[in-house]
Amino acid sequence: MKGIHDSCLEYGLKPDGKVDYVKGACLSHRNILLNVAMTALMHQRSERDTVVTALPCPHVYGNVLMSGAIQNGMTLVLHPAFEEKAIMQSIQDHRATLFEGVPTIYMFMLNHPELDNYDLPSPRCCTVGGQTMPVPKMEEVEQRFGCPLIELWGMTEIGGLGTTFAANGPIKHGSIGVALPYTEARIAAAEDADKTLPVGEVGELMIKGGIVMLGYYGNEQATREAIESDDWLHTGDVASMDEDGCVFIVDRKKDMILTAGFNVSPAEIDGVVAGHPDVALVAVGSIPDEVKGELAKAYIVPRIGATPQADDIISYCREHLAACKVPRAAQLVDDLPKTSTGKVMRRELKTLD
Repeated sequence: MKGIHDSCLEYGLKPDGKVDYVKGACLSHRNILLNVAMTALMHQRSERDTVVTALPCPHVYGNVLMSGAIQNGMTLVLHPAFEEKAIMQSIQDHRATLFEGVPTIYMFMLNHPELDNYDLPSPRCCTVGGQTMPVPKMEEVEQRFGCPLIELWGMTEIGGLGTTFAANGPIKHGSIGVALPYTEARIAAAEDADKTLPVGEVGELMIKGGIVMLGYYGNEQATREAIESDDWLHTGDVASMDEDGCVFIVDRKKDMILTAGFNVSPAEIDGVVAGHPDVALVAVGSIPDEVKGELAKAYIVPRIGATPQADDIISYCREHLAACKVPRAAQLVDDLPKTSTGKVMRRELKTLD
């Protein structure tokens, strides 16, 4: 079973692809308006900005972007679909001050052979969300675009963002930022949601504040499971927090790979493989193993003109990862399975085998 977020709905699928459940997140006007206002405050969005994006407006990321443009008088250049050359031309022609997208959008642009032919105006900042982005790729974006890349995190149940960095403040790559104003974030123990873990320890990210949904429509049981009696929302993300309140996502609970009793994070392996010079895009999934239960496998879209070898990728990982985290296989692919927003669907990676 897997959960898929689409606008204000979450639905689960059975192995045969049929719908198993539907959960509709009930969001108030206050939820949305507060989220949009605090996002604008953190990113200094104003009528002086022109933002280019191909994020679909029904999705929570695209919706908060569109609503923010309307609320703050920004110019919104909205593309119906992502196509590298069209987006780069649009950033150039409209002299964009903001560009926003998911990690795969940036990675495809970095891999495009004509990127350097465009006179990109060095936006004042770019944002990335939807999934964690490998730090090496974030650094490459900043170098090629000439501006800060700010990571953000959000979910349907809060109507937009929950954490990000201030555009005029310090940024820590690899972190999704700090809680929005009027919002709280903490790391809870997996076995006891009432217990807040100390700095650096890994548990479940929980969110509280005026952005949290009212509940799931017509589903009191799901609402009780998601929102504690003291109004803290379960996010389902495994994370840690540092002494500055910056949150570091480890992975989704459901995406963790269980190898010989060890919980292995696909996102951590993504970050290492992405640092290989021949890799344009990578996603790590699990493959069954009779002895260890599950093993990691890397699916790689190579850079244009490169033909990385599986053995080289695995050897590279051995230099940067503990033995239990090293992928046991690597496969070159033309593309990765993605949602309409460009988010990689890890559980669909097996269809590429």
